[in-house]
Amino acid sequence: MADATKYVPIGVSSNNHFATDLKSIFSILKARKTVTFAYTFTLVFVFVTVFLAFSPSSNASSPWFTNIFSSSTTTLDSHKSQFINKETFKAPSLVNTTQTSVNSSQDVVSVPKNSTLQGNSTTLKGVSVKNQTLKSDEAKSVSSSDSASSAVKGVVSNNHNVSSSREDAEWLKSLIKCDFFDGKWVKDDSYPLYDSDSCTDFFDEQFNCIRNGRPDKNYQKYKWKPKGCNLPRLDGRRMLDMLRGKRLVFVGDSLNRNMWESLICILRNAVKDKSRVYEANGRVYFRGEASYSFIFKDYDFTVELFVSPFLVQEWEMPDKNGTKKETLRLDLVGRSSDRYKDADIIVFNTGHWWTHDKTSKGEDYYQEGSHVYHELNVLEAFRKAITTWSRWVDANVNRSKSMVFFRGYSASHFSGGQWNSGGACDSETAPIDNEKYLNEYPPKMRVLEKVLKYMKTHVTYLNITRMTDFRKDGHPSIFRKQNLSTEEKKSALIYQDCSHWCLPGVPDAWNEVLYAKLLMSNEI
Repeated sequence: MADATKYVPIGVSSNNHFATDLKSIFSILKARKTVTFAYTFTLVFVFVTVFLAFSPSSNASSPWFTNIFSSSTTTLDSHKSQFINKETFKAPSLVNTTQTSVNSSQDVVSVPKNSTLQGNSTTLKGVSVKNQTLKSDEAKSVSSSDSASSAVKGVVSNNHNVSSSREDAEWLKSLIKCDFFDGKWVKDDSYPLYDSDSCTDFFDEQFNCIRNGRPDKNYQKYKWKPKGCNLPRLDGRRMLDMLRGKRLVFVGDSLNRNMWESLICILRNAVKDKSRVYEANGRVYFRGEASYSFIFKDYDFTVELFVSPFLVQEWEMPDKNGTKKETLRLDLVGRSSDRYKDADIIVFNTGHWWTHDKTSKGEDYYQEGSHVYHELNVLEAFRKAITTWSRWVDANVNRSKSMVFFRGYSASHFSGGQWNSGGACDSETAPIDNEKYLNEYPPKMRVLEKVLKYMKTHVTYLNITRMTDFRKDGHPSIFRKQNLSTEEKKSALIYQDCSHWCLPGVPDAWNEVLYAKLLMSNEI
């Protein structure tokens, strides 16, 4: 008995001690039951969560589980490849094969310049689809299933949109690396970009070949295909959105007028209310004046042309017998330069007028200051003129505001003579298909490239010489005027136009190259 009781605390009976032990045992058992239940509940919860995550419902109203495990970060702003309008980056649609596909621009994801679509649970800033936008200051970090679902719902509905954005980013990277001017013309029945009848009032008569009786239309069915990439089809509506509130100016000769009229027609066809597009002075004839300006009223945007065939000034000097003789001032830029120096985009060109007799011979024609050269080589005269132009650009164009382009020499295709000596191209109905028949690269363009290299201003060179050299089929030839008389028909056969281009036609491709360059740029 002594052994049984010697461990009992003083003042506590054996019965009380036994009751206390039983109570402790029941407490331990109860605790273990609770822990077991907790472990079981946790395992069930984890299993259900994983099952839902990897086996999402097909219900489109719950996109978060579908997308939460999508691939890692896609960033659309990793390169200097943005739209002109810095506030918004719209990744160009990869579906550019038909007219209808490119006009459905409302279906394209629009992502601001500073936005990223990031992996599992990061922030969506300012992403918009079909005009549904999350403002940057209102976007929240997606940290739970509820907040993620509400933020993404209606913005990124499935994995296709994310992968499409990724494909667009890769497509833009391919453009950055691509030489746009090394390629070939390929047949594409989705072209032309517009119907010639839709622009009758905006074409020079000499460019409207179909209206002037040209019987074939195959020359309209080609698009330019660079070897290293696919050029985007020009989406007029998107280009207008990019250029809202801006001035796009062409400066140069009648080949730039060719390009200017092409762009006006493309953009005008993208406008719903055509009456809101008009020439500033009501003109419908685009030859003979020093400048023209088309206003796109709903976009506060203008496309302008300043006629300056040499980019330097044509001049007159008193002759010895009291008359005046024409000269070319190699040291002065065109007279209208102050009117376009502040434009947002300027596209310059010169070339064809340097091939005329007076400029080619260079006798008593070229002038610097008061000095008229008795004789000066045309290539040296061209170098002086382009140097004058380049210095003016460096001194007067705001490099932080304006983009400057120089469109290169457009090839001519006179066969059997020159433009004034029986040269012809009226029998041509297909492009050149063998590069060995192309002409040598013009020496004047090599001079231009050297001058551009040393300019302070970045000038984007649109080197369209080779792409135009293939297109012996694209000129107006004898189809320069409607309802020719017998005498005019004879004259048309003698003086064919194998320099300019029918519209729709080759200049549309120049504008598609310009469009692609603008897509890639964020300099404005």
